[in-house]
Amino acid sequence: MTLEQLILAVIFVVGVVAFIAIYALVAIWLERKVSAQMQDRLGPMETGGWHGWAQTIADMIKLLLKEDIIPTAVDRPLFKMAPYVVLSGALASFAVLPFAANLIGTDLNVGVYYLIAVSSLVVIGILMAGWASNNKWALYGAMRSAAQMVNYEIPVALSLLVPILIAQSLSMQELVKVQSGGFWHWTLFSHPPFALIAFVIYFWASLAEVNRVPFDLPEGESELVSGYNVEYSGMRFAMFMLTEFADMFVVSAVAAALFLGGWNAPLTILEISPEKSQLWHALIGTFWFVSKAMFLVLVQMWLRWTLPRLRVDQLMHICWKVFLPFSFANVLLVSLWIALK
Repeated sequence: MTLEQLILAVIFVVGVVAFIAIYALVAIWLERKVSAQMQDRLGPMETGGWHGWAQTIADMIKLLLKEDIIPTAVDRPLFKMAPYVVLSGALASFAVLPFAANLIGTDLNVGVYYLIAVSSLVVIGILMAGWASNNKWALYGAMRSAAQMVNYEIPVALSLLVPILIAQSLSMQELVKVQSGGFWHWTLFSHPPFALIAFVIYFWASLAEVNRVPFDLPEGESELVSGYNVEYSGMRFAMFMLTEFADMFVVSAVAAALFLGGWNAPLTILEISPEKSQLWHALIGTFWFVSKAMFLVLVQMWLRWTLPRLRVDQLMHICWKVFLPFSFANVLLVSLWIALK
């Protein structure tokens, strides 16, 4: 690796960390306001002026200053390592997210495969946190998380096979490039009903991947007193929260890239050619990509305050008897359609 490549890599990593931190602050504040509006409340209003915009910043400072309490009976090395393992899985996913045509960490030719692989780090970290905490509620939450995340990875992977088969590539950049030319070329709209079925299954299964309602059994506050992170405090707890919101963006960004055109604008008239300005092309592409991902994040928040939590048996029933058969059938039909085309 040359010095120039090293400098660019460091700049990208710093930029990703800064983006995740700012996004998490905005997303936490936004979730509070969304929940307040749905429950006919106001939410944060005092800290920071307009609609309490600085409330999350104050909470972050509080977590940074709080004492890092480590219970006596925990497995100290694993207990300390777990938040870093969980966060590293989320950070690694950003390496292949195509924010714009010329703005991506690394354009791997197996980008989607890489994303599915690194997401396993989150499962390992959660299991470490639950086991090392020496708390039965934390262990219950960790086991629930491992069960649902490992199971729901199957329909997620099968759903992502549909745009991969259509584009004939695993590269995130190529998967977005084939959707250029207007929203009617986006995978979701250009290949119904296969892409629509794949998108719906992927989005619902991804909620289980990131432990969101109605699949938030690992963090069931009314059942497990918070679940696998119950013994954590201060910055270590904040790292778990940061990871959850980062994962929400990652799964939404993958859906935006593979189904909703990625950085491509809905209409070609809204795009700027890279020949005219590389900078403006990257900025506008990033705007569309982040906007699509944030819209899906808002849908996740909306669902959290609308749907009740499922039971464990219902969660497994949906995975194995609903999502999995439909995913297999969808992949087979897409393969047959491509072979006969």
